[in-house]
Amino acid sequence: MDAYLLIITLLSIVIVILGVSWLKWHAFISLTIASLFLAIMSGMPWEKIVTAYETGVGGTLGHLVGILALGTILGKMLSESGAGLQIANYFVKIFGEKRLPWAMFLSGFVIGIPVFFEVGILILLPLVISIQKATKQNILLIGLPAIAGLSIVHGLVPPHPGAVAAIGIYGADLGKVLLYSLIIAIPAGIIGGPLFAKWTNNRVIPQGEPELVKIEETTNKHSIPGTGISFLAILMPVILMILGTAAPFMGFSATVEKFLTFIGSPLIALLISCFLAFYFLGFRQGMDRKTIKKFTEECILPVGSILLIIGAGGAFKQILIDSGVGETIGNLSESLALSPLVLAFFIAGLIRIATGSATVALTTAAGIVSPIIANMSGVNLELLVIVTGAGSLMVSHVNDAGFWMVKEYLGLTINETFKTWTVLETILSFVAFAGALILNMFI
Repeated sequence: MDAYLLIITLLSIVIVILGVSWLKWHAFISLTIASLFLAIMSGMPWEKIVTAYETGVGGTLGHLVGILALGTILGKMLSESGAGLQIANYFVKIFGEKRLPWAMFLSGFVIGIPVFFEVGILILLPLVISIQKATKQNILLIGLPAIAGLSIVHGLVPPHPGAVAAIGIYGADLGKVLLYSLIIAIPAGIIGGPLFAKWTNNRVIPQGEPELVKIEETTNKHSIPGTGISFLAILMPVILMILGTAAPFMGFSATVEKFLTFIGSPLIALLISCFLAFYFLGFRQGMDRKTIKKFTEECILPVGSILLIIGAGGAFKQILIDSGVGETIGNLSESLALSPLVLAFFIAGLIRIATGSATVALTTAAGIVSPIIANMSGVNLELLVIVTGAGSLMVSHVNDAGFWMVKEYLGLTINETFKTWTVLETILSFVAFAGALILNMFI
């Protein structure tokens, strides 16, 4: 029976992979079909299948909807106001021409905290191209560190969708994940960003020209916010969340501690940050209410697709639990003496390589591993989130939209993209994984 359950679990994962890559289904459809296949083939009672699916979706999305929506709104305000570009320019001025890779890495890292990877590229690319034209340096030396900063934050750091989804599925503490992920992401980003870019500089010389992305010019309509307020708007949710996590250890009265914990919860921290952005990046820069409303509505639409994928990942997890498959895999992994951290990393990596989607890899892997660790003691749930995120970054290739985005925007050939972007993503993945294992020895 155990062997049978394992075989149908593997087949359900194959359904997800083939659905996304071969049949070109939306990941939500693929995950839903795989969940139903697993439920039926494992012998779950018919009347419990839909209930389990709905429970999984609701349990995962319950605390996520507001966080993802508010995080997206904040990212849109940073993008449209010019705050992201202001921060990038600031780092370039401070570091100077000789340390441009470091300036671009920091720009990508800071800007990447509240914005999606694709939006971050659109913010930074005009700056990368203008610096490259002015300095005549290899565009990879300037562009790769910025991309590394954006990518590592996107994969590991909340409030990004994958990390927040894994936090919900594993039941981890968001404040601790934020703290640990920043500790791990910085060295991983440095190795995959400025250091790898320096190593690549003389080895890969792009033959093509970067694509000039046409971005709507907002500076004619309103003024660009100052550097200080730009930093504050980007870092406010991080500051509030860390404050909320640290509140119990700061010796405040019970009332103050409860208040700080409240405003440090992800939903409230992002809500406060959005209103701060509406005022300082919007009204104070000359935007009116209609413009801000338009930006909000524009950025809410793409969130729907991500929420569907994350919800279906939660449903897959619930059916793994209710069908008894999770317990079977758990017993097997215990008998093989496999660490849950290693298991989560490699399962996420395999799904990422097969489907090309970091979000699908993260949510599916978390769904598989979550039932396994249910009866285990001593598993650090926060680091489990981080290693699953790290696994979801590895070996980006032709089935990943990010691969083509980087190729086109930096003017690379497919071969050059493999030598740079694919290697960069894999470095980020394995260095972050190693960082999590090292941190696990001390906490």
